[in-house]
Amino acid sequence: MTTGGGPLRGSSGDFWKFWAGQTISNFGSSFTLFALPLLVFKLTGSALSLGLVTAVEFLPYLLFGLFLGAWADRVDRKRMMILSDVARAGLIASIPALALFGGLAVWWIYAVGFLSSALKICFDAGEFAAVPSLVGKDDLVRANGRIQASYYAASVAGPLVAGAAVALAPVEAVLLLDALSFLASALALALVRRSFNATSDGEERGVSSILEDVREGLRYVLSNPVLRNIAIMMATVNFVGATTIAQLTFFAKERLDATDAGVGVLYSAGGVGIVLLSLAAGPIRGRVSFSKAALGALMLHGLLTFAFALSDRLWIAVPLWALASGFALFFNINTTSIRQAMVPNRMLGRVQTVAVVLAWSAIPLGSTLGGLAIEWTANVALVYGLIGVFVFLIALVFSFTALGKAEWYLPSQQTHVEKLAAEPSP
Repeated sequence: MTTGGGPLRGSSGDFWKFWAGQTISNFGSSFTLFALPLLVFKLTGSALSLGLVTAVEFLPYLLFGLFLGAWADRVDRKRMMILSDVARAGLIASIPALALFGGLAVWWIYAVGFLSSALKICFDAGEFAAVPSLVGKDDLVRANGRIQASYYAASVAGPLVAGAAVALAPVEAVLLLDALSFLASALALALVRRSFNATSDGEERGVSSILEDVREGLRYVLSNPVLRNIAIMMATVNFVGATTIAQLTFFAKERLDATDAGVGVLYSAGGVGIVLLSLAAGPIRGRVSFSKAALGALMLHGLLTFAFALSDRLWIAVPLWALASGFALFFNINTTSIRQAMVPNRMLGRVQTVAVVLAWSAIPLGSTLGGLAIEWTANVALVYGLIGVFVFLIALVFSFTALGKAEWYLPSQQTHVEKLAAEPSP
């Protein structure tokens, strides 16, 4: 697949407009990432309630994620992303509005999480397809790394600022910044001139139904050994590991005896680790194969999660969580980039959503069971430690599948092999 645009810059700076808008949006979302679990914890004090927040946020992927991804390939992706941002701004703003009038209940927080996630499916499908439209194929890893680095650089400051803000204002009030950041993202997208529906290499879209598009996306992912194994491995990892994110506030409060500001520091530490590893993604991939980079990062993530579980002091936990988060995102950057390199542009939205639905299908059950396990054992450190061990073993097992030699399945490599096979023997 060949895409337009020069290395990262683009002929009109469209990539940087896109990047700036999403960085601002991520800064606002980092407030919600910190404030929403803290709000639920203050309302309920329950690990199960925290697990249910994560569960309802991933339910839309199971219920209609495949259809929304296929639909995203049939519409103007940029317009769809702008409308999604505006709608999410209204949903997030409803939480402080209801709290102001004394009408906020946990069930509404669940509802906002559910509806926001449905909109995020549409937005993410468009965003995934936008990057190859804005940069060249050879720059995908570097572009995705810079995008993730800038996203999470904003998320470093977000929880720190939010942690300080909750000392001066109700925790739900800090969500207003996230609502405003969605509007800023919508404005930045409106300023991008390039289409996010670019096609290449003579790609033509035939007449088909959404159901046919879904089936095509499923066939594409399930028939490709690399994409199929990535989806299966990530589903397994997410089933086991969803609890580490869902219960981070609980871990900080119960295991580390952290203040609200301390919880913010822990969330920010994750952002620092992600920034460092995101910036390193391009240079590392220039020297190390996808398989070694991605699977090695996932193994390190498992080992660091195990070490994190053993920590009982905030100053010890902070650097461990930073590294664990960084290696988890480093793995995601590499899997995202190899999908973008393998899949035709016309199918990017549905293939990405199919992959995400398959990979995230186990998160609602995993996060709920994780919350129950913590309440049953009354030992959050034990649960985190077991998660770390299982993640390491999962990555090790999948290194013996097609993921251990993923580069051989890239279109350019397959063409090269076919040419060699067609050459007459000497």
